[in-house]
Amino acid sequence: MELREREPLRGMGLALPEFREVPVTSNSHKRDVEPASSLNERLGLSFSNLPLLTRALTHRSFANENEEVEDNERLEFLGDAVLDFIVGEWAYHRFPEMPEGNLTKVRSSLVRNERLAEFSRKLDLAPALRLGRGEKTSGGQNKDNLLGSTFEALVGALYLDKQNLEEVKRFIRPFLESIYTSILDELHDPKSDYQELTQSLKLGTPVYRVVSTSGPDHARIYEVEVLISGEVKGRGAGSSKSTAERAAAKDALEKFNSKS
Repeated sequence: MELREREPLRGMGLALPEFREVPVTSNSHKRDVEPASSLNERLGLSFSNLPLLTRALTHRSFANENEEVEDNERLEFLGDAVLDFIVGEWAYHRFPEMPEGNLTKVRSSLVRNERLAEFSRKLDLAPALRLGRGEKTSGGQNKDNLLGSTFEALVGALYLDKQNLEEVKRFIRPFLESIYTSILDELHDPKSDYQELTQSLKLGTPVYRVVSTSGPDHARIYEVEVLISGEVKGRGAGSSKSTAERAAAKDALEKFNSKS
């Protein structure tokens, strides 16, 4: 696959990749991993400390196989804290009439791992990840948990490199604005709503159980049932257990409302 001219991601000066098929010849040059310098230029990040960006892209599986290499877990820790603050501040100003409880739900929805993995995919970070052989073979570059953690590490590295929270905010805000129209639809967590319903009717607490898994490790699909007093009330599927549980709760709510 060969990169063509990229179209900037609206409002953030970043670029999403556009691919076209090209024949592989003996003159084709193929990189296993996109260098940090290339990613820095492609996304317009303007890192002054490229080793810091390299570390943000380094999974512990790579560090375990290479001496004197630091993984990105400390940067992930820092990025998580920075994201919490930026997302919380954005939600506070973006929804001025929203009560504290709902603001908490908005923030939780925006910083959950599956969401951050979506952001990583928008940036096309996968080709730049430094993974160990085993992790790479198992499709680690496609795993939500790994992509979400890498996005957090990138935010942490950006904060350390810029030493300026406003620059990090300018990087993050376009991602938040891009899902502004859909975030209100996700405000009510179906699991919480279903539990409130069942408890108000004195039916007991919903119990979730995984009934099947399918697909390869890097694209696992979970199917979950939600039960009340041992009786199945809804089913759902998703790329993670939490996503599948929310789908099952939503199904149970829809079935309850259709009978009401």
